[in-house]
Amino acid sequence: MRELYEKMINEAMTAQRADVETLKAKRGQKFVLSDTKPYVDAVRGMTAIGDQSRAVIDLHKNSVISHAEVLQGLTTTVRPEDDPFVEHYQTPVVLDILKNQDEAFAKSVDAFTEAIAAAEARIGLEAVRRYGGFYGPTCVVDFALIPGSTSNVVNRVLQKTDIPVEHKRAILAAKSWGMNTSYGFGDTFAHALEGGATPGEATANEVGIMQKIYRDPIEAQAELMDGAGMSSFDPRKYMAEYRRRMEPTVRAAVDDGVHYANILTVPAYSVGDVAHHIAQSTFNMCKDDVVMAVIEAVTEVMESSLKNSLDAYKSYWDVLSVATGSSAAATEYLLQLDGFNAPMIVDLLTRRFHNYVQLYPSRGAAAELHNCDFMDMIYRGWKILDKAQRMRNGSGETLVPMVGKYPVDLSPISKNEVLMNPQWYTYPACAISVRFAALMSLADYPCLLTSEPVTATMMTNIIALEKETPAAPVRACKNCASACLVDMRHQYCQWKEAV
Repeated sequence: MRELYEKMINEAMTAQRADVETLKAKRGQKFVLSDTKPYVDAVRGMTAIGDQSRAVIDLHKNSVISHAEVLQGLTTTVRPEDDPFVEHYQTPVVLDILKNQDEAFAKSVDAFTEAIAAAEARIGLEAVRRYGGFYGPTCVVDFALIPGSTSNVVNRVLQKTDIPVEHKRAILAAKSWGMNTSYGFGDTFAHALEGGATPGEATANEVGIMQKIYRDPIEAQAELMDGAGMSSFDPRKYMAEYRRRMEPTVRAAVDDGVHYANILTVPAYSVGDVAHHIAQSTFNMCKDDVVMAVIEAVTEVMESSLKNSLDAYKSYWDVLSVATGSSAAATEYLLQLDGFNAPMIVDLLTRRFHNYVQLYPSRGAAAELHNCDFMDMIYRGWKILDKAQRMRNGSGETLVPMVGKYPVDLSPISKNEVLMNPQWYTYPACAISVRFAALMSLADYPCLLTSEPVTATMMTNIIALEKETPAAPVRACKNCASACLVDMRHQYCQWKEAV
């Protein structure tokens, strides 16, 4: 298994390094799509070994390559306002391909869309709760089944839909890790209500859009982009060409026995680095030396920690846990260097959320989703560090946090010249919030800290070994930071009830 673990680490860190090195070289410059070549080349190098399904690896590789080439055929750059959407065009296409190839699955999706209408009362209740901030900060497109998420609502409807359970799991996956359109639950309801509609009318509108994104996902996504003013390229041309390129890959995955849930999810999560993580918005954010240094240092902590335990792993899940746990510990450690910690930040961002709801009642459905990612990450990191700090006590020994049985190497942070010299970036005698300030910028965009290219690459490797088991959404308690520290919403989660 050592060969597999080493491959997982190398492929994941090659993807992460492609992003980080590109950002370091290009930050502050004008983004063009050719800047994404190092990441695409990293993905090209992915292989299937041992018992891994090549069809699953190809879903990842061919999606990224197709995505990059289709985009470059349509435009030379992507506006910051349009870059969040680039990872939302793949699942609608794959869902439509599966519906066309499998009549029984198409009938199940139709039955589900009818069940959405029958669940109008539930749709209305959940939309009201999301609109009013009842659940607190919510990641509307969460990969788990947290309260207020689209997956949570879809799961509730699926529970009462009479279709095969494996079809239910595929439909659920298509709006979790799979991103079936850019739509986030409750957005239509909020805008209708603020526009003068009655709650009943707003609920009817919400039911309509929820049905549309499953009944006709490709056109639904195109219409959503029309409404959003997405102007960087033609989304209909993108999806038509992406479909032409990906249809054989999807067919091969079906023939290989890959679960539909995995076919729907793998192609989407992996493409976001092209024109999203490597994009104008990221180039702009990383102009800040401290922001760039945070991303670099956390990356180095992750890589060092992963490689240091190469001979100790007992499972490929352990490898993924060390990747995400080490970055969580590193980010929390940076907060603590400035005298902050996760409970303080979770309280701050949760309080801010409730003010934000009042200031912007028709806020975008995705507004706080990355704040949630950030809070969940640092909360996990806080628990890891707290345990290590208690064990170290007053001994003065080097702080070595543990992710399970595996040590985290925090030394890249202490060796980072920028992070260890905050006085260079503010009034020198009062440099006590510089790192915190950079982390608050990253709280809106923690994708390279959590890290998405790493988790996407590792999850593809794992799914290639467990192709018949739906990997998404996560069927476990996510330990939501807000729910654990501030809000009392555990009873509204659906992780135990997942179809």
